Amino acid sequence: MPSDAFVTQPDDAAAPDDADASAARKVEMWTDGACKGNPGVGGWGVLMRYGTHEKELFGGDATTTNNRMELTAVIEGLRALKRPCAVTLHVDSSYVMNGMKSWIVGWKRNGWKTKDKKPVKNVELWQALDAEVQRHTVTWVWVKGHAGDPGNERADALANLGVDEVRAR
Repeated sequence: MPSDAFVTQPDDAAAPDDADASAARKVEMWTDGACKGNPGVGGWGVLMRYGTHEKELFGGDATTTNNRMELTAVIEGLRALKRPCAVTLHVDSSYVMNGMKSWIVGWKRNGWKTKDKKPVKNVELWQALDAEVQRHTVTWVWVKGHAGDPGNERADALANLGVDEVRAR
């Protein structure tokens, strides 16, 4: 069994469809997005924990929206996992939570259109997130932002580092 879900392992370490191996790799993840102006300069942040290991990721974009940064944080966090994992994913975004728990089934059924037959906003990000989610077993947990959850507070700080990094370019 790999000692770190964040590190690439040899192909024979565990088969991609090995549910037992996936369940054994339990990752806690907190994600957040930030935007200064909407649209404006934005950032995303991810805090991941696997056993005693922690990994932090962040990045940003010069012209974006808060919703795009919230989605990007989740995508980048899941993308960083090199093997299938059981992920408890903490988000403070109702947009991401509702999209994944309610809306996405209808969007996919309707060819990525809303029930009003309009194109889904941020469709390329939703499709990327859908692909990443298929690789893992994800349990979605909504947390109230800026309410003292340590993982969420750190993800928020990382998202703001992403904003700072873009501004410094």
